[in-house]
Amino acid sequence: MYQDLLLATDGSEGARQATEHAIELAAQLDAALHVLSVSEEGPHSSEKQDRMRTDPESKATDALEDAERAAADAGLETSTIVRHGVAQEEIVDVAETNAIDMIVMGTHGRTGLDHLVVGSVAEEVVRNAPVPVVTVRERS
Repeated sequence: MYQDLLLATDGSEGARQATEHAIELAAQLDAALHVLSVSEEGPHSSEKQDRMRTDPESKATDALEDAERAAADAGLETSTIVRHGVAQEEIVDVAETNAIDMIVMGTHGRTGLDHLVVGSVAEEVVRNAPVPVVTVRERS
């Protein structure tokens, strides 16, 4: 049933925790693991990235490499995808245009005014994805 998993990562702590879950799921299900990172500048880009003015392309590539390395350490091969645009739209598009059976992603757990102003990439993906979405909340 779940043969192709999509891990969406931005390199955040929540994404690293989601990476652990995605690797475990892929191993247990004997599924292919596809890793996506979106080079993005916009309302959902992380505050830390905005403060540091990090190159979004480098950040996306670093996030992919970290996830790929973790998967390799667990004995899994991955395919990697870098997209440019609005994260939630790109994640949904990759799921729609590829044979993806499930999306795994982290969530920052924003609440209150921050959630109202910035919104949630995970929430938008859950609403619009054509497949089940597993969200992993960032633990402190």
